[in-house]
Amino acid sequence: MSYWDPIPTVRACAEGEPLPGMAEWVPKYDHHSWSAWPSTWEERNWLNVPGPFYGAVTDSCLTGRQVAPGHVLHGEDGMEFVYRQPRTPEETYRVLAAAWLEITAGYQCDGDERWTPELVRDWWRDRGRVREWAVALDRKWSVSKYEEEREAAGGARSYVAYIDDGLAEYLRGYLFWLAERRPPAPDEPLPNL
Repeated sequence: MSYWDPIPTVRACAEGEPLPGMAEWVPKYDHHSWSAWPSTWEERNWLNVPGPFYGAVTDSCLTGRQVAPGHVLHGEDGMEFVYRQPRTPEETYRVLAAAWLEITAGYQCDGDERWTPELVRDWWRDRGRVREWAVALDRKWSVSKYEEEREAAGGARSYVAYIDDGLAEYLRGYLFWLAERRPPAPDEPLPNL
């Protein structure tokens, strides 16, 4: 699968559909709201993988990896970002849980309205810098005395592995999605990065 659209799942959640398993990931908080920062897109973390979800001005409580370790990572500054977009409803719930726990409302899910094919291709061309960042983080944190840093080092390794195998196919599918607003059929060619 090159691209799966998580936004219908987000809309269903916003319209009151219960989130299966959400109670186990997120305690009841009343602080959540999307778009608390009007300039979230401009302040997004450069490490976010293109797609609907992204992190910008997040707190440094490091809660995102607790609920969405396959999707959220943070750097030394504690700012969270999305390194893998969700591909199933359950994965979407986990990313939503990370956003819900983030007390400064620094996540957003309007990337489909913000990313352009040119911006996606620019991000892909700069992936070497992203990869170098993740390799350096893994090298430093894999030997840390702090458990949360050692755990996050595993996320950095996952990010590198994804950049090396799988991310290009996802981004080609996302480029198709941005142009057509539908997933590609199995026999349709995907755009080049």
